[in-house]
Amino acid sequence: ADRIGIMATRLNAQLLKAIFSDMCPNPVVYDPTAVELFSGQILIAAGWKPGFSTDNDAVLLAERFSAKQVINLSNIEKVYTDDPKKNPDAKPIDTICWKDFRKIVGDTWIPGKNVPFDPIASKKAASLSLTVICASGKNIANIKNILDGKNFVGTKITG
Repeated sequence: ADRIGIMATRLNAQLLKAIFSDMCPNPVVYDPTAVELFSGQILIAAGWKPGFSTDNDAVLLAERFSAKQVINLSNIEKVYTDDPKKNPDAKPIDTICWKDFRKIVGDTWIPGKNVPFDPIASKKAASLSLTVICASGKNIANIKNILDGKNFVGTKITG
């Protein structure tokens, strides 16, 4: 199941690279420990190997290249206070600090855990003072707004 999931992230990454090719001259990253150079405005990464989340891969790359922000695209538009499929009172979150976000996702991660951003990657991102934006990967106009620093639909996790 891990390998199938990894291949799905790689296909999605290739589609994003095609869409944003003018801002992303580098190949899609499959191994965050093997990237030596980065040019362009964005770097697109996908699944690496079983046992490692793509969130963790993104944080490793952000640390390696001293990035200040990671954009995490998935199947959700925003982070919620709880799982909205299970709790009808769950509320969407526009902005949240790492301390409060980590209370939502916990401290442990296992492959397949359904959280907006992996708890291990969250701990590392908080220690690096990274900003992470969680948004849907389906809305290309919204992704462009994020990249251009405009108003967007999503959740910003910071400080």
